[in-house]
Parts: sequence; C-alpha cells; structure tokens
Amino acid sequence: MIPIPFSPFNQVAKQMDLWGEKGIPFVFLVDYTGENAWAGPEEVALSLGITFAFDAPFLPSEPVTFRKNPLAVAAYSEKFNQVQAGLQRGDSFLVNLTAETPIETKLSIKEIFERADAPYKILVHDLFTSFSPETFVRIQGNEITSYPMKGTLAVSETNKEEDLRHDYKEKAEHATIVDLIRNDLSQVAFPIRVEKYQYIERVKTHTGELWQMSSKITGTLMPEFERKFGSILLKLLPAGSITGAPKKATMELIKKAEQYERGFYTGIMGKFDGTNFNSGVLIRFIEKSTKGLMYKSGGGITVFSEVQKEYNELIQKVYLPF
Repeated sequence: MIPIPFSPFNQVAKQMDLWGEKGIPFVFLVDYTGENAWAGPEEVALSLGITFAFDAPFLPSEPVTFRKNPLAVAAYSEKFNQVQAGLQRGDSFLVNLTAETPIETKLSIKEIFERADAPYKILVHDLFTSFSPETFVRIQGNEITSYPMKGTLAVSETNKEEDLRHDYKEKAEHATIVDLIRNDLSQVAFPIRVEKYQYIERVKTHTGELWQMSSKITGTLMPEFERKFGSILLKLLPAGSITGAPKKATMELIKKAEQYERGFYTGIMGKFDGTNFNSGVLIRFIEKSTKGLMYKSGGGITVFSEVQKEYNELIQKVYLPF
C-alpha cells in the first residue's frame, strides 16, 4: 500500500488554482478540517489507491446481509443535550450532530463502493468509502451553483413528500442552511440567486427509499475567482450543510458534543475535467477501524428538534444504496 502524500488544504489549493488557470484536469479530496488534502491527475490517484466515480451507472445487485448496532438512545441524548444547551445560549442556530454506528456485512468496503448507486463515490484503499447524494458546488464558466441538502423523511404509505416540505422543524433547518450557503457564496460570487427552493428527491436504500429536501443556489463568480478553484474552496469550506450556522461557534459545539474524529467524513471530493468543476460532500460514509466497520451519519439539530426523532434519523441514514 503506497502512502498517500496528504498535505494541508491551503497548500493543495495553490496547485488547484494553477491547474484551473491552465485548464489541466485533476481530481481531489479534502477532509473535514482541511488538515489533509490531495489533488492530482486521476491516473495518479488510482496508483495511490484512490478511486473516484461520478454519476457511475447503477449495477443491480442481490440483497445482502446488513446489520447496524447504533449507540444507545441515552448516549445520543447526552450529545443532543449538549447541542441544545448551545442552541439555547444562542451560540448557534443550527448544529449538524453526527455519530459512529458499528455495522456488520459480508461485503468488503470495495464491494460496497462498486455496488453503490450515488452521484459521488470514492474508495480510498480498503480504508473508507463514501457514496454521497449531495453536491457541494459545480462551476461552469463563471457560474457557481450549490445544492444544499437538509431535511429527510422515510418514504412510506403514511408519509407524503409534502409532509417533509411543510414540517416546521425541517423548514426552519433548511431555510437556515440556504441562508448560510447564500452568505458563503457571496464571498466569491455576485449576484446570488435561489433558483429552486425546497425541492424533493428520492434516495434509494437497501431497505426502502428516503425523501431528501434540497435547494439550488447560483451566483456569478467575481473575476478574481474565475478558475481559481482552490481559492474558492478555501472561502467555502467546511461545507455549511454539515456544520451549521454560524460556522466557527457551531464547529466548537460539534467538537465538544461528538467526541470523535470525523476525518474525511463530511469533507469533499471533486473533479475538474479541464472545462467544468464538480464536487460532492462526503456523507453516507463507511470506514474501517480497529473495532470493525463504522458508518458515520447525522442530522441537523435546531431548538425545535426532538431527541427521539433525531436519533431515528441518524439511524435511518445508515444504509447501503443498492
């Protein structure tokens, strides 16, 4: 196994700017904190054991054994209560709280990656994989677009997609993220416009489907940021949808409540093909640890959140997308 030469993202970003200006294609990944990042040609990524896949065709597969062993409700409640205390103090308006769930399956991480149905997939050695439905930003010409995803509901006979769109807590959570992403994009683009608000998509899981709520926010890049992909990401990271608002204070709350390292979970991956730039948020994430396979998942917490509903959502998001 060849060690991957990770560097701090502020160093990698300079190379991404240079390649962008010259129209040289590259792929990249960045962890949650920006401490570890890598960018380079796709063939070099493969030689290092990093496999990227964007909008890969779905290959039907047989049902598989999959078991999840989530943390106890009491343990989650402790984390939830810490976050709620911060929200009540006014430290944050929205916190994305996550946790690790041990899982059991006969599939290897590589087999999960190969079978997964998702627009953004990555496999790093046999260490971790992500099969994400969430776009971070896309850039075509001088137009930058973000698609924040916040709000989840199981598809069932008793639920309708309108129930998600009209749920008071989910609406407030989504509106907060849209406002945050608009503010983030305003650092690199003007004017900013919300082109689609609270649209619903269905996401496939091995036990059924989920409704996910997203919005589409677009801006015109300022001239000094055109093709400066690294500089743009330095302004925007970490992704607002997986931190909350305001970012700095919220990330402190997250660190105290979660008590584990996210690593590359909730970082980003992406590709520049020489013309267009595409990136996704590393959610729906499985990692190999000394304790076995760990699935990292979470959801947004507001003052209106109920602990049992948030706990159920955290577990609901632990799934295989095929």
